[in-house]
Amino acid sequence: MNLTLPPFEQAQVLIIGDVMLDRYWSGLTSRISPEAPVPIVHVKHREERPGGAGNVAWNITALGSQATLVGVTGQDEAANNLLTLLENAKVRCDFIQLAQVHTITKLRILSRHQQLIRLDFEDEINLNPQILYTHLRPHLDQATVVVLSDYGKGTLTEVSIIIQAARAVNKPVLVDPKGQDFSKYRGATLITPNLAEFEAVVGKCTTEAILVERGETLRHSLELDALLITRSQDGMTLLRSGQPALHLPAQAREVFDVTGAGDTVIAVLAAALAAGQELSQATALANLAAGLVVAKLGAATVTAKELELELALPKLNEGGIYGAQTLPDLVRAAQAAGEKIVMTNGCFDLLHAGHIHYLTQARQLGDRLIVAVNDDDSVRRLKGSNRPLNPLAQRLAVLSALSCVDWVISFTEDTPERLISQILPDILVKGGDYRISQIAGSQSVLANGGQVLVLDFVEGYSTTQMLAKLQKDLTTF
Repeated sequence: MNLTLPPFEQAQVLIIGDVMLDRYWSGLTSRISPEAPVPIVHVKHREERPGGAGNVAWNITALGSQATLVGVTGQDEAANNLLTLLENAKVRCDFIQLAQVHTITKLRILSRHQQLIRLDFEDEINLNPQILYTHLRPHLDQATVVVLSDYGKGTLTEVSIIIQAARAVNKPVLVDPKGQDFSKYRGATLITPNLAEFEAVVGKCTTEAILVERGETLRHSLELDALLITRSQDGMTLLRSGQPALHLPAQAREVFDVTGAGDTVIAVLAAALAAGQELSQATALANLAAGLVVAKLGAATVTAKELELELALPKLNEGGIYGAQTLPDLVRAAQAAGEKIVMTNGCFDLLHAGHIHYLTQARQLGDRLIVAVNDDDSVRRLKGSNRPLNPLAQRLAVLSALSCVDWVISFTEDTPERLISQILPDILVKGGDYRISQIAGSQSVLANGGQVLVLDFVEGYSTTQMLAKLQKDLTTF
């Protein structure tokens, strides 16, 4: 599957569900309490993040999309903090604030990034469904996709009313379900149970074939367009009417914390669909995002830039010729993976042993070498109307075939200053008798914390000298 990012900034998503505040208190543990056999945590750091449906909305705006959130809170400090966090993340909030309840809050105590205990603070929410409908109805017209984030806390007790209202105005409805009664989600566009939730409804699935068979039966009985089962280390399975099951493997990486991974999946899925992406592509992006977010601590987000870099990673081992639209993303991905990027430039009209020695030296300075090459017009301006001898396509092909060169790119200006400023390598290299200040792009690289180095050319090798000798030999002949 050729996966690309959709225009996330065009997506407008309405999220309705159980909102909560996640609190994280962390510190070191060095002794056991004399009062009970439990570790003592010396709390040094406190952090608050949106949880539940708030985390879904937070994930959506982190992608650059627009999110409107409808939910229930109390009239307390936690509600104020939650509202501030979400508004700072550019989420439009329309909260129903009830005086008789406390805002749902989850407090996690951590030490050395390990969760020791979680404390939940919550009251039963008895909300008149008509009040919820009155709040969400004005937002339906602006939304492209509707997400229902059900944590079983009481906000979505009459979820069928919302599904019917959204589908009546042709809005796709995605549901992150809760509990063993999925019949209440009948008529939704898609639901996203994890494997445990799915098997709690349909029974243990010992094979993939059984999972697909029971999933199709469930999808048909609930009148769903699609069913997405998230399967942890086994990836995801997407079931759609009239199409074969789509099994997506998990993205291999170290799992640090699965908190909020389901929120990220449905957020990316909804934003991608709202941005016009087809369901299988949107699901693949959500699968990619899930792999990224489980490597982070607590409820976290994934940005469009992180997804973009992740999509570029498979190309990192593909040397070759790239354009200015693609190469900077490859460079960022390589740098994010801890690699050092070296860059140089030149005409490279007649490749000779001096070039090979110089390029090999440059490559040894880092993990990857980029060679920027003057196009034909800029060579003519620099070298004269009889140059280049070899057209750009041939020069690029020869350079890209060298084992010491990873990526090759051309530029049209007399110098590659603009290109270097865009790519921002870790080390910029030039061969010859130069001062650092004379090297095109040096200021941008140095300002970015990089290095600029001058390497000596091997004496006795020069394209100009080679051509002069050839011309003399031909005249003598």
